[in-house]
Amino acid sequence: MKVRLLFQLILCMLSASARAQSTLDAYVQQALRDNLVLKQRTVSLEQSMLALKEARALYLPTTSLEGQHILSQGGRRINLPIGDLLNPVYATLNQLTSSNRFPAISNVAEQLNPNNFYDLRIKTVMPILNQDLRYNKAVKAQQVILKQQEADLYARELVREVKVSYYNILMARKAIEIYTSALAVVKENLRVNRSLLANGKSLPAWVSRAEAEVFQVESELTSAKEQVSRAEAWFNALLNRELNTPVEASDIPLENLIPASEQQNASKREELAQLNTLRSIQSETLKFNKSFQRPKLNAFLDLAAQDFNFRVRDQSFFYLGGLQFSVPIYAGNRNRLKIQQTQLDLKQTELSIQDSKNKLEVAVLQARIQMKTSYERYLSALKQEEAARQYFKLIDRGYREGVNSLIEWLDARNQQTQSALRKELDFFTHLQSLADLERQTAAFPLPKQ
Repeated sequence: MKVRLLFQLILCMLSASARAQSTLDAYVQQALRDNLVLKQRTVSLEQSMLALKEARALYLPTTSLEGQHILSQGGRRINLPIGDLLNPVYATLNQLTSSNRFPAISNVAEQLNPNNFYDLRIKTVMPILNQDLRYNKAVKAQQVILKQQEADLYARELVREVKVSYYNILMARKAIEIYTSALAVVKENLRVNRSLLANGKSLPAWVSRAEAEVFQVESELTSAKEQVSRAEAWFNALLNRELNTPVEASDIPLENLIPASEQQNASKREELAQLNTLRSIQSETLKFNKSFQRPKLNAFLDLAAQDFNFRVRDQSFFYLGGLQFSVPIYAGNRNRLKIQQTQLDLKQTELSIQDSKNKLEVAVLQARIQMKTSYERYLSALKQEEAARQYFKLIDRGYREGVNSLIEWLDARNQQTQSALRKELDFFTHLQSLADLERQTAAFPLPKQ
């Protein structure tokens, strides 16, 4: 029978643990899905992915339709002495034929600029050898990774903030329960003192002191309710919901207070991943700057038509194709200066990576120490709360029997209330320290984008 009861108790604890954890996990997933700032990060990531697709598209041919129509008047001319060349010949022919069949002609001055001339062509250009495109694509790919890491960094901070805010709501609600219970106690004490005063067995000062105690607890209860409203509003803002949306609360089981594993460290932090990605981008940029002397080769093909007065004839159509070759020779030493600048940027990033590793490991160590300290404080608060509750029971019994004074009763009541509040505060402070340690070690599994 005892084994069966123990088994049922274990099942109830596991069920409560799963229910509480599923409620918080559901809120975390909702925040990761609906948070506005995270959506902005996602849009920025999509922009980077489109930029990468654009970089890949630069390898493909570029085709465009180009055309122009030219009207001109004046300018340089070319003189063609056709008359000087042909008129003597024509005169001799006229003499031989005894006729005027070959009239004299004038010299020609032809305008160099074409007039009423059109040029229409379909131009296609395709890169064959261009290292700039390769490094550009590599940098764009790393920038996509960088944007993803930025989104993950905010998402991880969002998870921590959602958990801390949720624990703040539960803590404030526990404070309401404690103050409500305390209010019932002090009101009962006020009623008893008023009854005793009516029967001549109490003093007016005791009634006034009991009334003041009621007013104080009511004020603290009002403050606790305001704190709940503020905490729920901020929590709903994180989830991108209406600020007055009810927040479902579940009790956190004690097994969730077990300290985390000592194996966790800062190696998974997105900050380090971002710096490593930045180093990769700078490495690709350095390779790009060092390749400034490499040649570039493009192929082109024009399918075109040209003629005057918008005429379209067989002779109007033609095609033109070939290769375009370019090799840099001199640029005022600017390329070598860019290489030196990129090398210094890379060296600075290496130093930043090492410095960030040290700082993040210190942050993990501090979070683990804080977690252990808060755990020990909670265990101590449990004992204090139990002792204060037993002490109040004894003082309350003695007060009703006339052994203890009102001052002793008020002091015991305050100790019980404060110890209960301290226990809840230490409880949720420890949960928040666990959330902070989870954040510092990047232990929470983020959903894949």
